[in-house]
Amino acid sequence: MNIDKLASNPNILLEHLLSLYQEIYREGNAMYCKWLPKIERPSFRYSAQNLAYYLSLRRRDLRQLQRALMPWGLSSLGRSEARAITNLESVIASLGYICGREKEIGKKHRGLRAYFRGDWLLGKNSDMILGKRHQHRNVRIMVTLPTEAAQDYNLVRTLLDQGMDVARINCAHDSQRSWEAMIANIRQAEKEIMRPCKILMDLGGPKPRIERLMISDTTTKLYPGSQLFLTKGKFENISEASFIASVSIPQIFDYLRVEDPVLIDDGKIEGKVTILTPDGALVSITNTGANGVSLKPQKGLNFPLTPLELSPLTETDLQHLDFAVNHADAIGYSFVKEPADIELLQKEIGLRAGNERKSLAIVAKIETLQAIQNLPEIIVQGAAKHPLAIMIARGDLAVELGYRRLAELQEEIMWICEAAHVPVIWATQVLENMVRQGTPSRAEVTDAAMAVRAECVMLNKGPFLPEAIAMLDDIITRMEAHQYKKTSQLRALSIARPQD
Repeated sequence: MNIDKLASNPNILLEHLLSLYQEIYREGNAMYCKWLPKIERPSFRYSAQNLAYYLSLRRRDLRQLQRALMPWGLSSLGRSEARAITNLESVIASLGYICGREKEIGKKHRGLRAYFRGDWLLGKNSDMILGKRHQHRNVRIMVTLPTEAAQDYNLVRTLLDQGMDVARINCAHDSQRSWEAMIANIRQAEKEIMRPCKILMDLGGPKPRIERLMISDTTTKLYPGSQLFLTKGKFENISEASFIASVSIPQIFDYLRVEDPVLIDDGKIEGKVTILTPDGALVSITNTGANGVSLKPQKGLNFPLTPLELSPLTETDLQHLDFAVNHADAIGYSFVKEPADIELLQKEIGLRAGNERKSLAIVAKIETLQAIQNLPEIIVQGAAKHPLAIMIARGDLAVELGYRRLAELQEEIMWICEAAHVPVIWATQVLENMVRQGTPSRAEVTDAAMAVRAECVMLNKGPFLPEAIAMLDDIITRMEAHQYKKTSQLRALSIARPQD
């Protein structure tokens, strides 16, 4: 493609766009027709079709075409997510007017309602899953409830009063009796404050963790060169490693291979498997930072290059699901890797609730490269039967993919979800220092400001949680005046005002 030739001659540019339109239309419809038989929710059909068009469009490198359109004052196609084919038609219609060929090409500008239908659907889906928008902000705030929320009603009321829109109950912690008390407190606070709050019950999933720990060294810290033995449960007749840890899911040893990397505590400790034995695996520590890292029970384990074939629904999850389908507005689903995982949860929900809970939303957590690669099919499988949201679990993603790729891939996730009109939850370590210590870092304030491109932001529990909600509410409100998704809002800038 010769950009100078394209940009200088609007008729050549128009012919190129018409050819592109035909390709996108043909490919997108073929993709949509494959999906259509499984789509049970009529409201998702338009969204699935738009997703298909958008995927077809983004299979191409459009950068040269964008530059060629700019001198003519036309759309650079950079905001096509919610309206892929409609946006392309509008550009063609405008270029047709410039060339005097509007009748020949037969493309017309659609009205506002048709053009912004995708934005309306995304808003509607967000309202359904995450609660109604506030008067002063669109982005919702999700809060992970601490154990104290079961006994301390005033804490729950304060969280809701400060701006909590969705209460997240982590099923990996506490008990059903505690969850019932948390939910009762939320419902009471709703009535008093007269503000609704959605409830997400997050299933724990097969998260490998360190269960028990035995240390024979004089220090509890691991350093590069330290030897850690991961065991299936036995502590007898183990190698002479100074650190021995039992793993919560022994099945992982069926898939481990020598040289496989092992990451502990969200990547703070890095190692690799050097020896496999009938009792477990010896891991040589390769990176901990200069000061070493203390090893503690309940810390998470990640195996980014090990093909673990574990069901995302454990027996414990199924027991928790019995409770969740009767109490929650949405089910959080960990370690989703492919459409079959979503189908499994949908089947289990159906067995417990039948058609009565078709409105029960699923929040699929994207934590692995495999999940990202299968994201379009995961979305279609999920939204075909239930309201669906996607949570970007940035902590596990960073560990699995490496921090260098995280920023790039979280953008791609948000674009794909917007094309399907599926709301996104921006999660993990948002205002972490503020929540835990009462003072935010400059970097995490910027991170929170970037979160306005999602439909919801999640805060984890900590002693300064109410203050963090208030700060996040203020940051989001200010940033929303300047940006919607990846489009800048042209609000009058204070810095551009005339100086006295």
